[in-house]
Amino acid sequence: MKSYLIFPIILLFIIQVPVHSQDDVNLFDYWEYYSDIENSTYKTSCSIAFQQLDEREATIAKLNSKDDYLNRQKIVKEKLSKIMGMFPEKTPLNAQVTGVIEKDDYRIEKVIYESVPGYYVTAALYLPKNIKGKAPAVIYACGHTVDGFRSGYQQMTINLVKKGFVVLAFDPIGQGERLQYYNEKEGKSRFGPTTEHSYPGAQCYISGYSPTKYFVWDGIRSVDYLLTRKEVDPERIGMTGRSGGGTQTAYTAAMDDRILAAAPECFITKMEYVLKSIGPQDAEQNLFHMISEGLDHADLLEVRAPKPCLMITTTRDFFNIQGARETYAEVKQFYKSLGNEELVNMVEDDDQHASTKKNREAMYAFFQKYLNNPGNPEDLEVELLDEKELWVTKTGQLSTSLKSETLYSLNRKTVQNQVSELKESRSGSDFEERTNIIINDAKNLSGFEYPKNFGDAIFSGRYVNDDYVLEKYLIPGDGKYMLPAALFIPVKNRSNEITILLDEKGMEHAANTDSLVQSILKQGNSVLLFDVRGVGSLGPGYLKGDAYIDNTSYNLWFAGIMTNKSIVAMRAEDIIRIVHFAKTEINEVETISAIAVGAVGSELLHAAVFDGAIESVCLIEPFLSFADIALSPDYTPAFIPSTVAGAIEKYDIADLLAALSPRKTLIINPVASDGTPAITSKKTCYLTYPKIVYTQKGAKNNFRYSVVEDPQIAHQQIIDWLK
Repeated sequence: MKSYLIFPIILLFIIQVPVHSQDDVNLFDYWEYYSDIENSTYKTSCSIAFQQLDEREATIAKLNSKDDYLNRQKIVKEKLSKIMGMFPEKTPLNAQVTGVIEKDDYRIEKVIYESVPGYYVTAALYLPKNIKGKAPAVIYACGHTVDGFRSGYQQMTINLVKKGFVVLAFDPIGQGERLQYYNEKEGKSRFGPTTEHSYPGAQCYISGYSPTKYFVWDGIRSVDYLLTRKEVDPERIGMTGRSGGGTQTAYTAAMDDRILAAAPECFITKMEYVLKSIGPQDAEQNLFHMISEGLDHADLLEVRAPKPCLMITTTRDFFNIQGARETYAEVKQFYKSLGNEELVNMVEDDDQHASTKKNREAMYAFFQKYLNNPGNPEDLEVELLDEKELWVTKTGQLSTSLKSETLYSLNRKTVQNQVSELKESRSGSDFEERTNIIINDAKNLSGFEYPKNFGDAIFSGRYVNDDYVLEKYLIPGDGKYMLPAALFIPVKNRSNEITILLDEKGMEHAANTDSLVQSILKQGNSVLLFDVRGVGSLGPGYLKGDAYIDNTSYNLWFAGIMTNKSIVAMRAEDIIRIVHFAKTEINEVETISAIAVGAVGSELLHAAVFDGAIESVCLIEPFLSFADIALSPDYTPAFIPSTVAGAIEKYDIADLLAALSPRKTLIINPVASDGTPAITSKKTCYLTYPKIVYTQKGAKNNFRYSVVEDPQIAHQQIIDWLK
């Protein structure tokens, strides 16, 4: 959360004296065995993914006959269609040529066409001169460069056109002339290329699909454009691209049968090695539930069999070469079983994540052979054009020339429809039935599973002070990690109620910076502080990824999406383990209340809905809606790990709050999606539905929210809620 937006309630916790001068609640300085504990979130995602990938391997190993392979291909096609999401309707391309560049042996037409209405693609069409009849065509998808196809990728596009191919090179969204967060005064985007994809891509995921859909759709519409050109032979179309362009090539060719020959470069490997090395990459590279659906990179090639395919690789690529070799072996066997082993090949060179002369020449030869355009595959030295010379628009940016749609604006329309449908689903009067549906939907969409085994907590020390006793525990998680917990027990007037407290900044912060613990202890309640995966001592971990935005790793969140095990589900399960510990191992506890500070209010809400043992809930500075985040052009990145991908198709925070009825719920100083105080009626309207449900159930007074500037008043509200 941006520091200048922190609401006055935080002052409440820092202007008073903490529980005790620097209470030591850290456990992992002592327990050396758990030194890797901060990586528990990513390790959990990986262990789930590895099991799912092992199951896929077992499935592939059982394929014996040609019919088996064909059936597998059919299944993969169906799964890809399902997880890719429904493509938009094909509408007129409205293509226009904005300029022409003449060279000795080829010409370049600067082209704009509409992938969907108002969503423009900037491209360059390279045409060989003296074409006799219809020529083969190659679509070139560029990697993650700010300049798009105008960068070093010209080496390949110009070589291809000189060898007699029509070449269409286009800008991916977020690159070249399609920057979505362009600042006209600064002359650049506020983000780099991968963040240009992941920041709005996260909003697509919240809506229930991967932004891959739009990247692939641009590729499909690029094929459509080529087919409008009289110079192009529709039976001889190929596609290639390196890095992000390799991603786009692999996915587009898997979804469009009109692409005869595909040569993805520096991308294809195995997800096992991706997870063990660089981690999940930016948004468009990760399909929704891809791994949990039993898919891997090999499937992107096998689904095309027996169409010609060339894997272009380098031995020191961060897309691991061992994974590429193992994938090639599997794909080769797949093609062999269909009787076309010779149609799939792999070339590798000893280099980093780069284009090499050897690999370029292998690519030229591949297209010359399979698009029936024989010639010399030598990689020629060519003159690259200046970036501005290849501008398709007058200003060099669609945002200042044509006001193009963006990933955000396209997805916003989808979210608005989902919100309308969600509101409609709330109009019925049978709240009990809807609550049961919401609980099931929340479990399924988040990937939540109620813990099967709890294990025994490890007592790790007691500290006796004048007013309270501090006890430290390690509580078993669902894997090789432990949950740290600090139990504060009042010496005098102890009640039978315990308050569990989760702070987005961690238990150490709650104990030694905030004073809330002290205030609760004075009321006679015991307080149990704890961290969950990714919070405090359990995070954030080593994985930063290529989409690390405002100290938040989107890539870590993407891993949970691919495995259908969200971070929210992991943390909700952790909270339930803490609740179980409080119920079963702390003496004289009869009532459990729970407080969450910050975005982790989402995780507490999920846990409370899934486990009725939490009898009352207080949320301090929570965000109020997943949809609000998806609808905001400038949301707070720190909220993303606490969202559930696909949730708003079925439920939102308001539905979880309503599902708590008639339990006591208090919300103090909620925040909007951008981290600012949600003090307007527009933002607090997200609380209307739970208010209605509480009122209908005769528990109106059990649901309260307040926006207060006086810290003392807010503080007293929390104490009154505890009473």
